Amino acid sequence: MASILIIDDSSYMRGKISGILKIDGHEIIEADNGLKGLQMTSAHAPDCILLDIIMPGMDGLKFIKSQRDQGSKTPMIVVTADIQESTIKQCLDLGAFAVINKPPKEDELRNTIKKALSSKTEAGK
Repeated sequence: MASILIIDDSSYMRGKISGILKIDGHEIIEADNGLKGLQMTSAHAPDCILLDIIMPGMDGLKFIKSQRDQGSKTPMIVVTADIQESTIKQCLDLGAFAVINKPPKEDELRNTIKKALSSKTEAGK
């Protein structure tokens, strides 16, 4: 299965998402802020990244921008409690694959990851 990096300052949320994804056989990598997320991305080259927006150190928006500026094509899914249209638009404009509301519904999370991973496969062809 896929290698998925979860970047969220909430250990509870990382555990909740990780539990859902491990059932599907994914390898899970975790970071508790955007700066550590950058380190994990360099070290592990994940197939997909799930991230929160509001985190200490480096927030999710800066993380997405940094990855896209470096030419990364890795699909990034924002999982956030912020449901403002302007925030969602900003995430998508920066290059996020999708935005999911917290707490994520299992089916929505699984389906979005499946679509993100298949888009990466299609882009690689």
